[in-house]
Amino acid sequence: MYRQYRYRLGAVLAAALLVLAVAACAGQQTTTPPAQAPAGATAASAPAAQPTTAPAAGAAAATAAPAAKTQATTAPSGAAPTTAAPSGQTAATGATAGQGRGKGGELKLLFWQAPTILNTYLAQGTKDEYAASIVTEPLAWFGPDGNPVPVLAAEIPGVQNGGISSDGKTVTWKLKPNIKWSDGTDFTADDVVFTWQYNADPATAATQTAQTQGIDKVEAVDKTTVKITFKDATATPFQIFVGNLAPIIQKKQFQDYMGAKAKDAPGNLKPIGTGPYKVDDFKPGDVVTYSINDNYREADKPFFKTVTLKGGGDATSAARAVFQTGETDYAWNLQVPWAAFNPMISSPSAKGDLITATSSSVERILINRADPNKDVNGARSEPSAPHLILSDLKVRQALKLAINNKQIADQLYGKGGGTGTCNLVVGVPALESKNTKCDQDIDQANKLLDDAGWKMGANGIREKDGQKLHLIYQTTVNPSRQATQDLVKAWWAKIGVDTELKAVNSGVFFSTDVANPDTAAHFYTDVEMFTNNSQSPDFIQYLQGWTTKEIAQKSNEWRGSNYERWSNPDYDKLMGQIRGEMDPAKRASLIIQANDMLVNDVVDIPLVARTMPESGKSKDLKGPIANSWDTELWNIADWYK
Repeated sequence: MYRQYRYRLGAVLAAALLVLAVAACAGQQTTTPPAQAPAGATAASAPAAQPTTAPAAGAAAATAAPAAKTQATTAPSGAAPTTAAPSGQTAATGATAGQGRGKGGELKLLFWQAPTILNTYLAQGTKDEYAASIVTEPLAWFGPDGNPVPVLAAEIPGVQNGGISSDGKTVTWKLKPNIKWSDGTDFTADDVVFTWQYNADPATAATQTAQTQGIDKVEAVDKTTVKITFKDATATPFQIFVGNLAPIIQKKQFQDYMGAKAKDAPGNLKPIGTGPYKVDDFKPGDVVTYSINDNYREADKPFFKTVTLKGGGDATSAARAVFQTGETDYAWNLQVPWAAFNPMISSPSAKGDLITATSSSVERILINRADPNKDVNGARSEPSAPHLILSDLKVRQALKLAINNKQIADQLYGKGGGTGTCNLVVGVPALESKNTKCDQDIDQANKLLDDAGWKMGANGIREKDGQKLHLIYQTTVNPSRQATQDLVKAWWAKIGVDTELKAVNSGVFFSTDVANPDTAAHFYTDVEMFTNNSQSPDFIQYLQGWTTKEIAQKSNEWRGSNYERWSNPDYDKLMGQIRGEMDPAKRASLIIQANDMLVNDVVDIPLVARTMPESGKSKDLKGPIANSWDTELWNIADWYK
């Protein structure tokens, strides 16, 4: 599961939220709808924020707006990133015009993590969500600047256009008329309402239930109007139906597969959608083939007749397929060790361009609070069975202190690939905590283990009450991750930890297979590692992933986002405060508080704040615009050669 969530609030957006809070919107001119973001949030490693005073009566404090980052970048081989497309293009996706429907041949996509399901609401990996986004769409994408852009919606709701109520409790969406599903039936507000019902049903065990938190009801006012009513005033009006984690699914296709039947729906493998392409064939763990959706709403798009998304292999071979052999048009998530990657992209003979953008991605080590060795009603790592070693804060602190984040970033990610971080919420100075520390200190780590009663044995491995300090550390098969494992194992050896390394094929690790013990969600090891970040511009959904309700376990088919099985009532309460806090400065403070709770209790060990996973495109492929806020395939309808 390579999860993500990110949020941004510029001066206009901050003003809009403050206007809501003080009910002073009369006469306010707003050209950009208010986004649901905390003050100043943007993607990881963004430029320093520029202070901006919100022009709203009674504003409690100025909010920090990030430096303009509305332009995604494409870096040609051997050159610094250059602007790929100006901001403010026409159409929802940013393209200036279509290139002619079906005038191109096959578009080849290469994902070394192969998709296993095409229903986003049951997916547990970014590769699944991206593969589905070619077919199923939300009401709006999050654009490269973090603001929503219409897709199925006619416009973005705002205070000025009446889409967001002055009390912050309702959001009304106007849908584009005459949109058809790929099977030729009408797309209506009933499909939107059904999607909410499907996602909110506990028996569905959906992976995106955080979107439904705080919502009282979703109603179809008429065929093309949807009204969302929140239980309380909300600072996150776009938490649902926006972004690739929130697509609209067809009521007709899924209405007989609600709740416990959800996993059996044929549409999980062949969804009917409104997007530019439809699924022709899907072999889970291998390949998806798509063809043009003849009912797509834009008559001159898409350009390519077919799309083939090939899965499997590894990141290094995927990079070679773009930059050296030219065998593919687009390769995703090229997490390749810098020593091997740099020669590929900088070679004068390189056949591709590197696409990257700043993001909120953090490579981290997850700490299992449940016992992976104890069977509880036919399952392991169940929250009712505390971990015999890692339940001790001193042990977790020692593991963290032994690690050198900066060395991992510098040695394995290279220039521009990422920086060592102490935080799980990253991306903008206004939201990044200054309270956390992560300097390596082997001596202090050893002292903590001494104090915890773990005595160093003659063989260099600590023991306590006859138990060795032995940990199994798993991640995906990936050269950068295996190199990280090697470094961490060596550091942990210095403090008496016997570390057993495990590498799992990514197609298995990020799959939804409830019978496979090697998935990240099962977490049947002591620690595991992958990247996670905010995939909709609202940190509340990202942070919601660590609440008690989100604990992954047998009862919810391991679909919860809380793989760590961490439970803290104070943290759960804090999430409610963040959701309802309308003041941007106070909201930012609460987000920092949440980050600090996670970091200081060593729920995860943050390692590297990454750029958006570098992807590569062939030099003759036009149209891809890097977007760290949403699916990389968000504007695939505009791609051409």
